Amino acid sequence: MNRIFSGVQPTGNLHLGNYLGAVRNWVRLQNDYECIFCIVDMHAITLWQEPAELKAHTREVAAAMLAAGVDAKKHILFVQSQNHDHAQLAWIFNCVARIGWLNRMTQFKDKAGKHRENASVGLFAYPNLMSADILAYKATHVPVGEDQKQHLELARDTAQKFNGDYGVEFFPLPEPLILGAASRVMSLRDGQKKMSKSDESDYSRINMTDDAATIELKLRKAKTDPLPLPETAAELAQRPEAANLLGIWAALSDSTLEAAVARFAGQPFSAFKKELADLAVAVLAPINAEMKRYLADPAEIDAILRDGASRARAISSPIIAQIEDIVGFLRA
Repeated sequence: MNRIFSGVQPTGNLHLGNYLGAVRNWVRLQNDYECIFCIVDMHAITLWQEPAELKAHTREVAAAMLAAGVDAKKHILFVQSQNHDHAQLAWIFNCVARIGWLNRMTQFKDKAGKHRENASVGLFAYPNLMSADILAYKATHVPVGEDQKQHLELARDTAQKFNGDYGVEFFPLPEPLILGAASRVMSLRDGQKKMSKSDESDYSRINMTDDAATIELKLRKAKTDPLPLPETAAELAQRPEAANLLGIWAALSDSTLEAAVARFAGQPFSAFKKELADLAVAVLAPINAEMKRYLADPAEIDAILRDGASRARAISSPIIAQIEDIVGFLRA
């Protein structure tokens, strides 16, 4: 069976965009793939994190994934820092990947901004850690958003260069999986910005921890334009807020954007928002309740994550041993 690796950063609560673009797809992939899901706390600290908040967010993300249907018994859910094989392989890849490759990574430019000289080495080199995350398990497929495709291409390049440098056919070249009608959910305050945990306005996103009343309020206040809902899909390019809300309805209802446009064509936003809120609450409220159950017992979450880390190490350790032998390291 093909093996999937995918990770999520514990930098705040998961939101609707994370759920529709990633977590829901992970749950659905569990029937067809061997799945390894990782909470990538080592990636998170490439930007400063308050230690206590990082621990809390790690548990919150784990709770959200479990509540959404990630099966931690059949598959693996763990925390990145609890398997040191990731760091070991990342260093080897630091010596395989080229600086020119990393200089082309657009996410580093976005995150470092105008202060590139003050950015951490970790922020610059973290695509090599992402490559290690994937290749430590010889994953064959990686669910990615459009903004992560460049990093997966680097993982493929690194795998290919390692194989070529050492004259082996060791690493597979992992393939991207881009899934879901709403793989890119936009801000409720600006239809041209991606929904983000880092946005200052909590009204820009629906958090997985939001209760029914909060979800309804945020959708009622979501930015729209003064016109009725569009009557054709061609109009959506000029109406980003309408496109975003219709896309969310389509994803939550397992429908298509075209079907959403046809159903609500010409209707006022007020009526549509009420129906969208009812649908969002119906989908998210059971997940919210299960999240609260997990978060009430942090010891249960920690035990699940420790078990996942042990099972992850059982897969990666023999792979790392082979890599070290190929490179020429003496084994202890």
